[in-house]
Amino acid sequence: MSSKRGRATAGTPALRALHAAGVEHTLRPYEHDPRTELSYGAEAAAALGVEPDRVLKTLLAEVDGALVVAVLPVAGRLDLKALAAAVGGKRAALAERAAAERATGYVIGGISPLGQRQQLPTVVDDDALRHTTVLVSAGRRGLDVELAPADMVALTSARTAPVTRR
Repeated sequence: MSSKRGRATAGTPALRALHAAGVEHTLRPYEHDPRTELSYGAEAAAALGVEPDRVLKTLLAEVDGALVVAVLPVAGRLDLKALAAAVGGKRAALAERAAAERATGYVIGGISPLGQRQQLPTVVDDDALRHTTVLVSAGRRGLDVELAPADMVALTSARTAPVTRR
C-alpha cells in the first residue's frame, strides 16, 4: 500500500488524520450512483470489486444515551445488544441520522470512523482483524480508503468485539 497525497486527499478529515498519523493507506475512489438501490457499503464493494467482508460500514448508536461508533462488514447487521455489552452498557439503539451527522461531521453514506468531529467510543467488529487490509469510507460517498485494520483500530482508539449479527 502506498500513501497518496494531492488534491483528492486534502478534502476530508479522515484523510488528514491518516496523513497526520503517517498511516499507510490507498485511496479507492469509485463512481457513486445517487440512484443506487444498494446500501452505500454494498455499492462500494461491488464498484471496487472487493469482497463485502473487507468493506466496513460505520454506524452510530446510542448506548444508554451516549453515542458510540460501530464498524462492521457491510454485509452484516449490527448486533445492538453485543455493542452495548462491548462498551459496558445495557441498552442500544441506532442513532438518529441528524445526531450521527452532527457528531461525526460527515453525511450518511460517507461517515468514516476516522477524523470524526468528536472522539467517540468506537467498537470494531473483531472479524475485521482477520484481513490484511480493509476498506472504510474516506469521508465522502464515492471514496474509500484501504488500510490495515490494526491501524484503523489504533487511530480510532477502538476496542474490538463481535458486534455483527450473522
